[in-house]
Amino acid sequence: MPVTVANLYDYPRYYDLVFGSDWKAEFDFFRAAFQEFVPGKTKRLFEPACGTGRLVYRLAKAGYSVSGLDLNPRAVDYCNRRLAKHDLPQTAFIGDMAKFTLTKPVDGAFNTINSFRHLPTEATARAHLRCMAAALRKGGIYVLGLHLTPTEGEPLTEESWSARRGHLCINTHLQTFEADRPGRMERCRMTMDVYSPTDQFQIVDELRFRTYTLPQLRRLLAEVPELELIEVFDFRYSLDEPAIMDAATQDVVLILRRK
Repeated sequence: MPVTVANLYDYPRYYDLVFGSDWKAEFDFFRAAFQEFVPGKTKRLFEPACGTGRLVYRLAKAGYSVSGLDLNPRAVDYCNRRLAKHDLPQTAFIGDMAKFTLTKPVDGAFNTINSFRHLPTEATARAHLRCMAAALRKGGIYVLGLHLTPTEGEPLTEESWSARRGHLCINTHLQTFEADRPGRMERCRMTMDVYSPTDQFQIVDELRFRTYTLPQLRRLLAEVPELELIEVFDFRYSLDEPAIMDAATQDVVLILRRK
């Protein structure tokens, strides 16, 4: 199988399939969370690191006014073309999630597939949260999902999954191959085996993620007091099953509310 070493974000069609096949659980969870935790009506939404807009366009079709930003021009173009295809405003724009402002405050925001951990330093993570606090109206919530590094038990170091859309199938494998705990960085290798009726090939990319233990996450949140942690869930996305964060926790979905 031919191998291409490339930035997976430069392949928005494949990225969208790999990360968008299980959108429904997140979609339903967001709508329930906005109703449960945001006072008044939720109309305006925002997604930092929106990628291909797998959730942006679906929430827009459901009646919300949704915008998003991403650093990758190909992903932003893909997102806007998808919005236009559904006769929706093209609201995705190129931007840095650690340095942005919105023209109007939003009622809710979301970022749930570890994109937050692409921010390489404590300073950029803190800047992002402050940008989000400024983007939210009082009482608005930010739904933030990420993997934690447990301080008890063994961390998850690899996972595999498959996704199919029509005649296109992609088998994906993500593996941590280097973990610098003192430096708080992980290097991961993602491989996507792509199968179509006319071609078969593999895309390989290296991803770098900042790591967070639970105490490190708590210290970071304390540095942005404008955002209050009001509830915690996990990647099951069940509003009926809040999660308890402890030393063994490996995934969290935080509900952060603007004071």
